[in-house]
Parts: sequence; C-alpha cells; structure tokens
Amino acid sequence: MDRDEQRIRELEQIANELRIAVVKSVYNAGSGHLGGSLSAADIITALYFDKMRVNPEEPDWDDRDRFVLSKGHAGPILYAALAKRGFFPMEELSTLRKCGSRLSGHPACFKTPGVDMTSGSLGHGLSVGLGMRLAGRVRGKDYRVFVLLGDGELQEGQVWEAAMAAAHFKVDNLVAIVDYNRVQLDGTVDEIMEVAPLADKWRSFGWQVLTMDGHDMGDIVATVDKAIAQSQEGPVVSIADTVKGKGVSFMEGKSAWHGRYPTEEEYKQALAELGEQGGADV
Repeated sequence: MDRDEQRIRELEQIANELRIAVVKSVYNAGSGHLGGSLSAADIITALYFDKMRVNPEEPDWDDRDRFVLSKGHAGPILYAALAKRGFFPMEELSTLRKCGSRLSGHPACFKTPGVDMTSGSLGHGLSVGLGMRLAGRVRGKDYRVFVLLGDGELQEGQVWEAAMAAAHFKVDNLVAIVDYNRVQLDGTVDEIMEVAPLADKWRSFGWQVLTMDGHDMGDIVATVDKAIAQSQEGPVVSIADTVKGKGVSFMEGKSAWHGRYPTEEEYKQALAELGEQGGADV
C-alpha cells in the first residue's frame, strides 16, 4: 500500500469514528439529526483532516480556511469532526443539546470553538460564505471558504442570489459542496420540489461544476483538490452523490431519520453495523 492509499484508509477510519460519535451523541441527547449528519460524514472528514488549513489551538486564526455548514441541522457531524480534530475534548460530545452546553442543536459561532457561522435557518450559508471570501479578497488574504449545502436547501431562493453574485464578482477560493442525498425532512426532494438538473443549474449561474461520489474517500479527496485548483479562476461547486443515513442500513434513504433519535434497540444495531458495541456514553 502506497502513502496515498494509506492516507485514504486513515480518512475512511476517521469517518467511521465520526459516524459512531454522531450516533452516540444524538442517542445520548434524545434528539438531533442523524440522516444528514451521516450523509456528510465522509465529506467533512476529508475537509477537516486532509484539506483545510485550521489550527485547533487558535480557532480564530486569521489565515485559517473557513467552513460554513449551511445545512446547520447536521451539527452533530461538525461537532464530532471538531472534537476529533482537537478544538475541544471528545467527551464534550455527550453534552449535545444539553442546557449550558457549547454544543447547541445547530452550530453557533459565538459558543463553539471552530464554528465559523451560526447556521440552522436554511439558505443563508452561501451568502455568508461569499461575504467571508469577499472580505478576504479585500484584505489580501488567500484563505479558502468551503460551504456545505443540503439539496433540499437549494429550494431556497437566497442560495441562487448568492450563486449569481459569486459568479458576477468572479470570487476566487470559494468552493460549495452539495450533499445530494435526495431526501429532506418530509420526503424525497423530487416529491417536495425538484431541484434537478443540478449541474445545469449551477453552470447557468456561472459556476464551474464538478461531481463526486460523496462516500468514496479517494474520489472526494481528488475532487476537492481539483475544486481548490479551479477556484483560483472563480467559484466552484461539487455535487456529491450521497445517501441519507449512510452507514446504518435501516436509516439509509429514509426521510424518517432526518430528525429522530434511535430507540435503545436501534442504537445498539446502529453501533453494531458501524463496528462498535457500547452504551450511551460518547
């Protein structure tokens, strides 16, 4: 196994550890969003453990890359990544959604080390990411901004206003990633309001478009590398083909798992499928 293959295996292992942490923290909280957290696990792993310039010892480092979780309900996977990366102790994941916790139901930048944007109200993230990158350009900074969007979120008009503005102003170092799992809160995306054809839509708004398998770590790493390079010429979006609830068979592709937590029996089965047996403690 060469060094690149070994690194991919390491990232896959981290992604699985983050999935386990998400299941444990949501079960322990008695509430939270599993489906969209699990679908984004591989993407967030690649960003935080291979691609993004961040410093856990200095969360507000001015030259850091920024990450915007526009689909803020997937906060559990962001928290798991931040904890694993060293922004705060892993043990703190057990406080998810508890009174007085720094880990609220949706990410809050004024509470949690490493969170760059308070999110949860869908549709705002790309606008904020655009503003972050424009500020960087004005200040002569080369930091990159990554924005993770949900596919149901693309039904929000503000996303497309931001997309239009980013292309118009030829904003560099801005990479959007769409978690295209095709399932949202109340059903499938095509039932509620179809957003396809995504690639054609983004191209018509002036963006460079890439696609990737959002659960193939090698493909994610290679595609993000390509997106970073191409973003020197203007904004880039990568459409990631994903599965809601990825990694837990009875959650995969089910809208019911958008925002519910598992029973004790479901919890044990989920951990078993992810390769770990254990109790509720994170």
